[in-house]
Parts: sequence; C-alpha cells; structure tokens
Amino acid sequence: MRRLINQVPSRAGAIGLAALPFLLLFVVYVTASDARLAENANDKLLPALSTIADSIHNYAFEEDKRSGDILLWTDTWASLKRLALGLIIGSGIGLLFGVALGVVPYVRATFQPFVSALSMIPPLAILPVLFVVFGLDELSKVVLIVFGVAPVIMRDLALRVAELPREQIVKAQTLGASTWQLTLRVVLPQMWPRLIDAVRLTLGSAWLFLIAAEAIAATEGLGYRIFLVRRYLAMDVILPYVVWITLLAFAMDYGLRLLSQRLFPWVQRTT
Repeated sequence: MRRLINQVPSRAGAIGLAALPFLLLFVVYVTASDARLAENANDKLLPALSTIADSIHNYAFEEDKRSGDILLWTDTWASLKRLALGLIIGSGIGLLFGVALGVVPYVRATFQPFVSALSMIPPLAILPVLFVVFGLDELSKVVLIVFGVAPVIMRDLALRVAELPREQIVKAQTLGASTWQLTLRVVLPQMWPRLIDAVRLTLGSAWLFLIAAEAIAATEGLGYRIFLVRRYLAMDVILPYVVWITLLAFAMDYGLRLLSQRLFPWVQRTT
C-alpha cells in the first residue's frame, strides 16, 4: 500500500534528507548574518563566514604568541583526556555495580535505593563540593564526569540484567554454574554491547559536565576557551568551537557504534 508509513527513502535520498536540516540552518545563518551586518558592520552576534574562517585559521593553524601553542589542538587534547578518563572510570564502575545489582538480590536490596538516590543528584550542583574536596586540578573534573555517568550506567545495566530470559539463568544453574560462572559466562557477555549503548547515551551529559568544570577552573580546554572569549563577545571563536565539540561528540558516538557492530554483530543495530 502506498501509505507514508510504508515508504522508505533510497540510500541517496536518505543522505539528502539528512543533509537538508543542516543546509537550512546554514542558509538561515548566512541570511541573518548578512542582514545584521548590513545594519551594523561591527555586529558581533552573527559574524560573517569570512571572519569565522579567519578565526579558525588563527586558532587551528597558527601558534599563539603568548604560549606558543596551537590553541584549538591544545584545548582539544586537554578536554579529550579528561573526558576519556572520566568515561572509562565511570563505565567501569557502572558495569561492576550494574551487573552486581542485577544478579545478586542482596546487593540489589542493599544498594539499589542508594544508587537511585545518587542518580537523582544534579552533578553540577556538587561541582563546588568537588572543587573543595579534590582541588581545582584535573581530578575534580574527572570525578565530576564519573559522578555524572556512573549511576546512570549502573541503573541501565541493572535493568538490562533483569530483562535477560529467566530460562538462561535456570539452565546455567542446572548445569552446575556457580554465581561467579553465571555472571562471567551468561550475564557479562550480553552486557558488553549494552555497556557501549549506555556510554553512547551518556556522551552528551559527559560533555556538559566537562565543559562546565573547565569553564570554572581550567587553564586549557574547549570549555575554558569558550568561556574565556565570551567576555569579548567573540562569536567568531565560540561558534567554531561549538561546532568542533559537536563533531567530536558525533565522531565518538559513531566510533562506539562501529565498535559494537564489529565486536557484537549478533546485536541488531537501528541507531
């Protein structure tokens, strides 16, 4: 039947449709920028594309006169190190406690209410506490990311463990598997792709926590640079940095999806 719900675009059509919103946004920006600059040539809110290109060249290809660094790449490296460390530690803690919550009833009864309460605390609300406890260096920024993503991953994996077919658990025990063997050979192999999905879902939040921490206390980083130049209304720097952060986040998400498809091809992928 020729109904809208049954019509699927071709591959070329899907690519074109996916690009359409970005093209529309670009056209809207260029039109609005030209209109504002026509009224005021010194307007900083919507800088011209040529101004943005000059700023990209200065930050990405020329050394800073004060520090001697190429600022975009120095900021990128600093932010990615913090983000990667926070995600690795947070996902490790989330996997450990998430599986334990899902498998062991005593652990679930003891810690599930605590983990649920922990996940409801806005991580940015405790940022001042982290700065007081861990100082203003790298540790506090990493801890903020861990605190933000670990409880969410714990709860997600605990729910995924609970959704496993009961027949698998019963058959494993019938064959003599201990709790440890059941966890390692039945539960954990099915949780690895779920862990990757959980990390993908928390990427946006992790970036938010990172940028917030860098904006308050840092000497380098993408968030630090954005909040440093905002006092000068340097939208020609802020906008490329925002686009760059978006591209990095998209690349990380896409890489994790490819990793999951390569390592766990038996899992159906729709996103």
